[in-house]
Amino acid sequence: MTELKTDTRTLRDMDKRFLHPWEDVTDIGSEGRTIITKGDGIYITDSDGNRMIDGPGGMWCVNAGHGRREIIDAVAEQMENLSYFSPWSVSASPAAILADRLAGLAPGDLNHVFFTTGGSTAVDSALRFVFFYNNCLGRPEKKQIISRIGAYHGSTYLTASCSGKMSEKTNMDMAEGLVHLLPSPKPGDRSAGMSIEDFCDAKIADLENKINEIGADRVAVFIAEPVLASGGVIIPPDGYYKRCREVCQKHDVLFIADEVVTAFGRLGHYFASEDVFGVQPDILTTAKGLTSGYLPLGAMLVSDRLIAEIKSVSNEARNFYSGFTYSGHPVAAAAALANLDIFERDQLLEHVRDISPYFEKRLMELQDLPVVCEVRVKGLMAGIECTLDASAPDETRDCAFTLKVDKFCQELGLLVRPVYNTCVMSPPLTITQTQIDDLVQIQRMGIEKAIRET
Repeated sequence: MTELKTDTRTLRDMDKRFLHPWEDVTDIGSEGRTIITKGDGIYITDSDGNRMIDGPGGMWCVNAGHGRREIIDAVAEQMENLSYFSPWSVSASPAAILADRLAGLAPGDLNHVFFTTGGSTAVDSALRFVFFYNNCLGRPEKKQIISRIGAYHGSTYLTASCSGKMSEKTNMDMAEGLVHLLPSPKPGDRSAGMSIEDFCDAKIADLENKINEIGADRVAVFIAEPVLASGGVIIPPDGYYKRCREVCQKHDVLFIADEVVTAFGRLGHYFASEDVFGVQPDILTTAKGLTSGYLPLGAMLVSDRLIAEIKSVSNEARNFYSGFTYSGHPVAAAAALANLDIFERDQLLEHVRDISPYFEKRLMELQDLPVVCEVRVKGLMAGIECTLDASAPDETRDCAFTLKVDKFCQELGLLVRPVYNTCVMSPPLTITQTQIDDLVQIQRMGIEKAIRET
């Protein structure tokens, strides 16, 4: 067996061969990244033995916390029984049981579960299913996609094209003439004197005007995260999400709820679309918290209505020619089932709903710091936006400052995820009030130290 325990310097030298996501390829190997070697509960430990709160919860995903023996044992047992099956020709019990369980938890008639390898492939599959659906219904021209500035939907060619983090499109090819981005629904960007109600009206008008501009006969789908997570935890105005759904229904435009981040407890429910925002989508995508990050797994959930409409058009076969070698992987499915068992036994959803107000209250206290222009919190996800140069665009300003905040916070015992000028928090759902106090105190100290050294 390869020896994994070695010193930090050697590991960093080896890490130079690892081309990380979003890495500046002209600067590969110059950054001495923190090397994480262990996780337990809400904590992680680096290769130098420094223990930190996992502020981002991995990448919005370690919902049940690190080191859960139930998931580890379930994975090991499944590997002993069956490590793989081909989803093309046969099935396996963990995948079948998980599909049935997810359909039972999902809102409305989302009773058909298509397994993928993660969030990007779940969203990519959802968009391809929309195209497939319209082709089956004899509407090949109905293919245009509407998304939003600030959205993030994945890093496949199609999902990256639908993402609205504009600086991340630099030097990357996108699908031309297919995707239309609406202005961000970020309330903090509204003009001076504009009420939140008027801002919401304007954002709904953006969607309806765009559909009318393109033509409802050409617009296939509107895709939306309930909270724009990687855009900096952008929380649209109350009622926005439901009104977007109503506009889509009016114009026969499908609605995809991208719940890769917000599902599985992040907002206190298995799925947030209906329980938090009052929306039953046509298609819902999820990943991340589905296994609490223990193994890669994503899913697309499709409405009974869409399947029935495809069936109704003719008696001919209608194959959805899409799938992955690891669709419904039995070991990943076993991890997801064990993860859901933990949610039920430990009442994690109830815990999130109980503790979220305290999480919000404590983080809001950071607004007294001179560089903190806004704190946005929904459930157990938060964005602490810092502004040094208010004249610069959101996506380019103050990146160096939040990177500095992360550096100082790590020294103090907290890992932070800088997203441009915002410090993002999405800790494991098991976090306690005392641990929230520690997180906020360290975040404050890190920001204060960064201010002094800027």
